[in-house]
Amino acid sequence: MEYRIINIWEGFKGDIKGEAKLTAYILDNSEQVSLLRKNKAVLICPGGGYGFVSERESEPVALAFLAEGVNAFVLNYEVAPAVKHPQPILDVSRAMCLIRENAEKWNIDTNKIALCGFSAGGHLAASLGVFWREKYIQESLGIEEGMNKPNALILCYPVISCLEEIAHRESFYNLLGHNQEEEIYESMSLENHINKDTPPTFIWHTFDDCSVPVENSLLFARGLRKHNIPFEMHIFPKGVHGLSLCDERTGNNAELINPYVAKWFKMCIDWFK
Repeated sequence: MEYRIINIWEGFKGDIKGEAKLTAYILDNSEQVSLLRKNKAVLICPGGGYGFVSERESEPVALAFLAEGVNAFVLNYEVAPAVKHPQPILDVSRAMCLIRENAEKWNIDTNKIALCGFSAGGHLAASLGVFWREKYIQESLGIEEGMNKPNALILCYPVISCLEEIAHRESFYNLLGHNQEEEIYESMSLENHINKDTPPTFIWHTFDDCSVPVENSLLFARGLRKHNIPFEMHIFPKGVHGLSLCDERTGNNAELINPYVAKWFKMCIDWFK
């Protein structure tokens, strides 16, 4: 396995500067199997309410994907108070471009690159899923259309909507600032921006999530259905927010270890493959 940490903005010729890091976990090809094999890849956006980046949703998740033959990349994107929108979506766009640009060297199938996000990281992943064609992103990065597009989305208890009764307001405040006009928050309420170019999506949530209500995922799924975008969705009846892999690798108390909900990962792998 190749392990490396990449400063994604180092060497970038545009005006954007940043401190985001991409940690890569890349499988080696073997002569005993095939030197020509192309692997799937996943870019992981951990959660943290756009105020920090969760370690519980970082390396353990990457290693779980790696064990299934999927090259994994964890994005430590920049968050508040250091930055606001659009820096996080530029970070994830740049990371996706780097994976595509190095696909040959890293033995990656460019038709099988998923973007996985947890909680606020799910908002970031879904943001790229709906906004990847936006002119300001492509012009800021100087890229050809499609270089930053994920082939699939994996959304784990995602923040989606700014609707008052279901919003995780702290994520929106960290991303956009406090005391903004409501139209500003609505501009990043992602259920309103799903379109025909949004990738196929795997979604999971728990029914009694008290931090990010399940309605966030339901609204996103409804938008996908409206635009005829294929999706697989699992709503588990019990489970707290932030379960990650739901086992001892990511849980430090009984609430975070949930064998029933842990089934999401195998379901996701089966869907992605």
